[in-house]
Parts: sequence; C-alpha cells; structure tokens
Amino acid sequence: MPEVFFTADTHFGHGKLCRGRPFADAAEMDRVMTARWNARVGPQDHVYHLGDFHWSNKPAEIARTLAQLNGTKTLIWGNHDHTRTRVQEGWHEVVQIKEIEREGRRIVLCHYPMLEWPGAWRGALHFFGHVHGQVPPLDRRCDVGVDAWDYRPVTLEEILARMATAPAYTPQDNYAA
Repeated sequence: MPEVFFTADTHFGHGKLCRGRPFADAAEMDRVMTARWNARVGPQDHVYHLGDFHWSNKPAEIARTLAQLNGTKTLIWGNHDHTRTRVQEGWHEVVQIKEIEREGRRIVLCHYPMLEWPGAWRGALHFFGHVHGQVPPLDRRCDVGVDAWDYRPVTLEEILARMATAPAYTPQDNYAA
C-alpha cells in the first residue's frame, strides 16, 4: 500500500539559505535532499509538500527538480511558490490549504502555522512549514519542514510520535489576556 509523507521548505536551489543549513552550497543541498527524499519515498507514495519548494525563477530548473523526486506530489503553496512553481505539470494538485483524513484523523495542511484551524477544538491536527524549525510542536500542531526533520519527508507515524511528547495544545490559551 502506498505511504503518505509530509514535508515543507525545501527551497531547492537557494544558495543563501545554505548558510543556516549544513551544506556547502545549493548543489550539495539539492543532491542530499533529493537522495533523502528518494530513499524514503517510492514511486507509488504520496507527498504533501507544504510550501516553498524551489527558489529558482527558471521553470526548466523547477521541472527538473520535480521530476527527480519520487512519488505523487501535492503542493500546498507557500509565500515563495510563485506561479512558475505552481504551474509545473509534475504536481498532482496545487492548493493553498487542504484538509485530509489519515488513519481516522482530520489533518489541516497549510504552509503557515495557525493559532487555530478548522476542527482544532475537536481534535483536528495541523501540519505546517514556513518557520524552518523555529516553532516547537504541540500535541496537535507540528512543523513538517525539512529543517526540523533532517532534510527529508516524514510519515504521519513519525509526526505523531513527536507530537506525543509535546506540550498540550489548548485553543483557549490563544485568548488569554
């Protein structure tokens, strides 16, 4: 049975971003992230990429990177996913926010972390990117970006294990004075 993976903030081709990552340059970063992606994701698997896929403004570079990555890919687009990224034929679907159900759990996918999301009061989970590992997880909210996950896509099981040890999400805390 195909597996489902989540990731965000790959920023393929972004040389300046390497200053904060353990790579010498964008070429090394792209090689390592592509290898780690393909070591986990098979051709029949599905990956939800929660935004900021590529840095290039050249459609051919974006298409080449997309074609090198295993799996069926859905883009939940972020602030750096301009039209040249969103129109590539390698995407199964391109949306700004998406709700899915996996293993009986409602999950809200968005590039941006939210204080509240649809179903938050009823146990829905929220996966996001954008923050490059700078926002710690809660028991129902988690950054799935590569900076927080060793530069690779992750499974729902891995995310749930991390969230199980995180502080509780309490929506009423959003309104504390």
